[in-house]
This record gives sequence, structure tokens and C-alpha cells, in this order.
Amino acid sequence: MARYKYVDKSQGLFLTVDLQKQLIPGTFEYTLNELIDKKLDLSIFDQRYKNDETGASAIEPRVLLKIIIYCYSLGIITSRKIARMCEVHMIVNVSYTT
Repeated sequence: MARYKYVDKSQGLFLTVDLQKQLIPGTFEYTLNELIDKKLDLSIFDQRYKNDETGASAIEPRVLLKIIIYCYSLGIITSRKIARMCEVHMIVNVSYTT
């Protein structure tokens, strides 16, 4: 039987948000985003993923690193609290291709 991602149909309003425009220059969030996107070479993680032909698509390591560092900066260090922060406060635009 086919497996599908869960879709929350109770959400009543969809808004397009450009996350790049939400980051204000000079803030910690902006600096973190610039540092991870432009200064760090995270290509070493690409070698670990073996899902190019089979398996589910993965969330990009850059996104996960940003989440972890941001949460640590707020004093949130447990995985359950970080997961809760992602559920409540963060919007991750992930497109799945088949």
C-alpha cells in the first residue's frame, strides 16, 4: 500500500511568506543565515545520504544546523523542546519530488 505524507486539512489560510525578507540585517538570525549559507562548506554531509534513487527525501543539513544553533542560542538544548519549537514557531518550506 502506498505511503503518503500527512496533510493537515484543518488549516484554513495559506499565506506565501518569503523567509529571506523576514531576516533583518544586523540581527543574530540574519548573521546565522549568512554564515551557514555562504561561509560553511557542508558538502561532507552529502556523502552520508544514500537516498538519491530510493528512500524518502531528507531535510537539508543547512536547515537543521540553523535550527539547532538558533535554539541553542535561546537556551533550548533538548531535542524534544527543539522539535516543539519547530512545530510551533517555524515554517519550513520543503517541496517533495518523486
